[in-house]
Amino acid sequence: MNSPVNLFASVPKRSSRAPAAPFLPMSRAEMDKLGWDSCDIILVTGDAYIDHPSFGMALVGRLLEAQGYRVGIISQPDWTSVEPFRALGKPNLYWGITAGNMDSMVNRYTADRKIRSDDAYTPNAEPNKRPDRAVTVYCQRAREAFPGVPVIAGSIEASLRRIAHYDYWSDKVRRSVLFESKADLLIFGNAERALVDVTRRIAAGENIKNIRDLRGTAFLVPHGWLPDDEWSVHNSTRVDVPGRVDPHPNPYAMAQEDTKACATENAQPEPVVKPVVIMTREERQAAARAKAQKTVVRLPSFETVSEDPVMYAHASRVFHLESNPGNARALVQQHGDRDVWLNAPPLPLAMDEMDNVYDLPYARAPHPSYGKAHIPAWEMIRYSVNIMRGCFGGCTFCSITEHEGRIIQSRSEPSILREIELIRDTTKNFAGTITDLGGPTANMYRLACKDKKIEESCRRLSCVYPTICSNLGTDHSKLISLYRKARAIPGIKKILIGSGLRYDLAVRSPEYVKELVTHHVGGLLKIAPEHTEQGTLSKMMKPGIGAYDEFKRLFDKYSIEAGKKQYLIPYFIAAHPGSTDEDMLNLALWLKKNNFKLDQVQTFTPTPMAMATTMYHSGKNPLAKVTEDSEVVETAKSGKTRKLHKAFLRYYDPENWPVLREGLKRMGRGDLIGTGERHLVPPPGAEPAPDWDRKRMVPGGTPVGEREVGKRGPGTGRSSGAGRDKVQVRVERAPAAAVVASSKARPSILDTIKAKPKAGRK
Repeated sequence: MNSPVNLFASVPKRSSRAPAAPFLPMSRAEMDKLGWDSCDIILVTGDAYIDHPSFGMALVGRLLEAQGYRVGIISQPDWTSVEPFRALGKPNLYWGITAGNMDSMVNRYTADRKIRSDDAYTPNAEPNKRPDRAVTVYCQRAREAFPGVPVIAGSIEASLRRIAHYDYWSDKVRRSVLFESKADLLIFGNAERALVDVTRRIAAGENIKNIRDLRGTAFLVPHGWLPDDEWSVHNSTRVDVPGRVDPHPNPYAMAQEDTKACATENAQPEPVVKPVVIMTREERQAAARAKAQKTVVRLPSFETVSEDPVMYAHASRVFHLESNPGNARALVQQHGDRDVWLNAPPLPLAMDEMDNVYDLPYARAPHPSYGKAHIPAWEMIRYSVNIMRGCFGGCTFCSITEHEGRIIQSRSEPSILREIELIRDTTKNFAGTITDLGGPTANMYRLACKDKKIEESCRRLSCVYPTICSNLGTDHSKLISLYRKARAIPGIKKILIGSGLRYDLAVRSPEYVKELVTHHVGGLLKIAPEHTEQGTLSKMMKPGIGAYDEFKRLFDKYSIEAGKKQYLIPYFIAAHPGSTDEDMLNLALWLKKNNFKLDQVQTFTPTPMAMATTMYHSGKNPLAKVTEDSEVVETAKSGKTRKLHKAFLRYYDPENWPVLREGLKRMGRGDLIGTGERHLVPPPGAEPAPDWDRKRMVPGGTPVGEREVGKRGPGTGRSSGAGRDKVQVRVERAPAAAVVASSKARPSILDTIKAKPKAGRK
């Protein structure tokens, strides 16, 4: 495998306070103003072009521009014609194709497979501005526009479809996107290093078909292809039908049995003497690493996994176990007479590399051609700062780990503070509030394994499940320091934290919780327990609800000390694999007991390659060894059951009462239908008790009006569409976290009516 390329080896350092370069051109007229007769690289995206590092095409475009290349952008082209793909002429080096910041299918469809009415990444939120499976469509059109020009696919959609994968929208296992798109190369994960390297090599005249040694790339090769003779193949399973079997030799034959052969030929060959080599532990480990670097793991073929759910689950497990860039081996999967070859994942960017990427001269605004159009994704992140990438949580429903990796890549404190000053000085209508310092998770900034050697050899799927690893550093002091310095910048009135919080980590640092609650919560704080029941949580790889209770205790304590009424906004998922009807009922009872009313709730959406998607499709649990007899994961697949699970999260809504009544009777829980405190829904025709009034009362009699949280969308560099719908949460009644200490909630009868799990449930 090639050595890591230095992203900025030949790029002169520039001040982050320097004025932004002109927007990358989106038309011939803009190219003419720049004096260009052609573009070296043309990037095609399904999003509006917003020149901000939270948008992939802007980040990639500025990175390549910094290397001296001329980069053009084709944003949201009309895919029904080839002409929009000819707008900037023929690229000199290659096409770069992406669906945008979200998977196009997640972007266009709800969890119920219905077309969405808006698109947060499009001017005026207009829908239908990108096709289904946009990477495939754009690649085909680019190839048609200028045959012979190399096509490179990337972004989250390409990353999550790089091998055979279950596709929820067609309800079948589909081939690698490399086949349908006919891309020459697919770059997955953090693409900067591979992209710079491949661009330099193509510019130097190297044929893209010969570039086969870059980490984080996938491509098609003839079946059985190996880079060289030193490589070996390791089959991932013994379930395969064995090949040719040689007959057993005669154990008593000391020589050839042909008596006519001469004595020399008939003699037993001299044994080859091999010296015994005593190796130290370090030498053995080094030898093992060297062997792994020349070993490819063969996954079950597309034909096998498309027909056998058990083998699909096995392939998913092996794929995720080979995801640590410190020890991951290459993977290969047969599709007919060709193989999809995946090199090892990309190495994480170092802190100075992260700084260089984010310090590039972004215009930090939408392209002027959009005029005053409303672009929701931009408005959400315009005053926010991305401080890190990656997530070591490993939640099975989320695609961040598959895309960005589980090793945290953080920016330096000075780089982040410079960007805050840049927002203050250059962003229109800035009123002094930074809306987020975060990323995929709010509080993983600069958290890492205590020992680099341990990190490189680790095979765990999560650093925090089933327990927080003893080798994981959980010290939040660097994040606390960042918060304090950020809010001390002149002109900055408030620093809010909008990214989701990993509360099981936060409780390890009460000082962090105090800092957060005292200075950085604008009344509402998002956290994601996702569920309350252990059976479901174990399939999510999420901590038990006890971790939420501990965080809530600290949140209450420090809110009171700060003299503030503040609210925890929890997120939950309906119909997740492993979640039974009883689990959802128990969650509904917990919500009622804790006075939560969820508005637009989340229903599980199986996204390609996520481990929860494997559970949904195969009914097997890939978190443990997969066999025919291994654990079966109960999953809500029918529309009726998914509707019931979603209704449990909105138990208070009269529109859901008929569905809930039917479901409760079917479950033998008709005792929960009534108008009393212990009931979940009222009977047909009955007037609801005062407790059902939308103007709820907190203990002590203080009325609480409605509070809204905006839709969860792109965030600051987050990997959107990770197995959940966009969501709004409304607090109809102050949760216990917002109640003053002296007003203690009275015991609830709901404590006594928790549903029992099914017998034999694991």
